[in-house]
Amino acid sequence: MRRDAGRLADFIMFTQRSFLLNLSKELNKGNVSYAQFFLLGYLANESFLTMTDISKKMGHSTAAATGLVDRLEKLGYVERLHASEDRRKVMVQITPKGVELVNRMREEIVGMMDGLDKNDQEDLINSYGKLSALGGVS
Repeated sequence: MRRDAGRLADFIMFTQRSFLLNLSKELNKGNVSYAQFFLLGYLANESFLTMTDISKKMGHSTAAATGLVDRLEKLGYVERLHASEDRRKVMVQITPKGVELVNRMREEIVGMMDGLDKNDQEDLINSYGKLSALGGVS
């Protein structure tokens, strides 16, 4: 059983490395860091995030989160909005350009998964769900 877990760990590391290499090539074109891309990934699934939300999700200080947002805003991937009920509250929203970058990277991963048959895809989904429930994947 432990040997199989070791093989699975090797698979995860190999797959992660492949994804990161592909991600790196794509992100270098747009001068986007991994942290910035991961923030775009969070924003792509939300209508907006506050700066506090961003700092919590990214595990950064608010100042560091502000730096990430500043750079992404300059590149046109996000925009800042102010809450109508409290103008001091800053909300960050992904732009269509940011959504397009996230979708392009997602499609690259989907393309890799297309090489698997339906049963293998379902096995991966089930395994991911179990790892996620254990707290190993978010």
